[in-house]
Amino acid sequence: MAAALALAVGACGPAVPSGTGPTASGVPAPSIPAAASPAAAPSAAAACVPAVTPVAKPWNAGVWYEVFVRSFADRNGDGVGDLRGLTSRLSYLNDGNAASTTDLGVSGLWLMPIFKAASYHGYDVIDYRTIDPDYGTLADFRALVAAAHQRGVKVILDLVLNHTSDQNPWFKASAAGDPAYRDWYIWSDTDPGYLGPQGQTVWHPLGGRYYYGVFGANMPDLNLRNPAVTAELKGVAKYWLDQGADGFRLDAIPYLIEDGQKQFSTPETLAWLRDFEASVKADKPDAMTIGEVWADSSIAAKYVPASADLTFDFDLAGAAVASVQTGQPSTLASAIGQTATAWPANQEGTFLTNHDQARVMSQLGGQTDSAKLAAFLLMTEPGVPWIYYGEEVGLAGNKPDPQIRTPMPWTANPRTGGFTTGTPWEPLAPGTAAANVATESADPSSLLHEYRSLIRLHDAQAALRAGATVPVAATGSVVAWLRTTADDVQLVLANTSASVATDATLTLDSGPLCSTRVEAAATPVLATVNFAQAPATAVAPVRTASGGFNAYRPFEALPPRAAAVIDLGRP
Repeated sequence: MAAALALAVGACGPAVPSGTGPTASGVPAPSIPAAASPAAAPSAAAACVPAVTPVAKPWNAGVWYEVFVRSFADRNGDGVGDLRGLTSRLSYLNDGNAASTTDLGVSGLWLMPIFKAASYHGYDVIDYRTIDPDYGTLADFRALVAAAHQRGVKVILDLVLNHTSDQNPWFKASAAGDPAYRDWYIWSDTDPGYLGPQGQTVWHPLGGRYYYGVFGANMPDLNLRNPAVTAELKGVAKYWLDQGADGFRLDAIPYLIEDGQKQFSTPETLAWLRDFEASVKADKPDAMTIGEVWADSSIAAKYVPASADLTFDFDLAGAAVASVQTGQPSTLASAIGQTATAWPANQEGTFLTNHDQARVMSQLGGQTDSAKLAAFLLMTEPGVPWIYYGEEVGLAGNKPDPQIRTPMPWTANPRTGGFTTGTPWEPLAPGTAAANVATESADPSSLLHEYRSLIRLHDAQAALRAGATVPVAATGSVVAWLRTTADDVQLVLANTSASVATDATLTLDSGPLCSTRVEAAATPVLATVNFAQAPATAVAPVRTASGGFNAYRPFEALPPRAAAVIDLGRP
């Protein structure tokens, strides 16, 4: 969720020490996987594992982009981004020309909440069927969707199912004892006394009674055991699907239904979501849902596919950023293995950071080479990649929440950044004089150019879009994995450290390289990042009888924070 969920920071609760307590979404921080164990020596009895092509879904075809409408583009000059502004900038995201190289090339948009709400972030909804007046009108939304669809871009909406604003008419009626709404929220005549999952107050007094709100007194939880509430939320989803939406990002879904003091990811929550998912699919069979389950992979993956089409992979995101930060590849290597086994193949949302976290450029100390490596990892990992707006130009930002949701810098203008002709609702982030679309579009070595190239690489290679993932054991500061289909094997490897890797070797005990054909002396390099001079070929592996390789060195050395995709050909 957004700042509305910030039990740890911002307006919704007291601060806690960095690195402890709840996250900005009020959800337990994802665990960073333990270091991967060293690979065992190849076994003579190991058998080749023939490559197969996993079942792909429509959303596996491209890359998605998270947009905070308030901060993306302001069309009317009031300093607040709006739907017309976003529509006017669609060609930056995707110009509809498959041969173009000057747009970003994304295939889908996730709009953070656009409904009428009590707070700037929109996660405390007052009216689910009305566009926030700051953002425009229903006609503006329809025009945005139509223009996006003309470019082959899908649009999904942020949908908050767990709670509303305390200013929502439903809650006001419930608090007043209106029989029609009395049971739409969770009430108790006495204070149950227990705390929430992060030790926060969840029972709030009002009029001599207490109501439950896991994310604060201003966001009371809906009673999803009430069939009338469920019917209304299904109706809300249908309404927006009928307006052209292509699906939903489902906010904070582990908190939907509590079982006494068990308040996170209950069996009843998953069952309710299965029913809601079936309703969405009945209304629009090709609609997509992606759930926010800010938890370990073992928990997040349980929601897919019956309770949501996808869930975000917070473990993998944290591991990728941590490995680039520290130069230690083991956390990422372990997370890759966990992801490959936890979810149905590629049915997880991968990302670097989102609207609840310090921006990745700030976490990486403003280092462009580190940001390029992080982008490379995002586009070659398993799953469906999601980019947080501005990430592609290195937009910086740390907590509090408004400072990680600052206006998009389109130009080097120090006051407006080309975002508005008025005064921006929030000041521009530091560094936008250099980190902006206009400046980076003119620089072939920029982070923006790297993102454009990596997105095109991802979309062009079936193995990267929807292939199976096979972890590869690596020594030194290198992490590696295969992305495979029945027709193609690609090796991804990266040096996460700030030093040249000269002694890294790769070992795969058993794998999909099952053919007995003789390898050429060299194999094509499809893409590189942070090489001063990009190599066209790499040394080919010697295939073992078990379909893998032993002590394989594609390059004599890997430069600092350099990475490559190597085409190993047909299995």
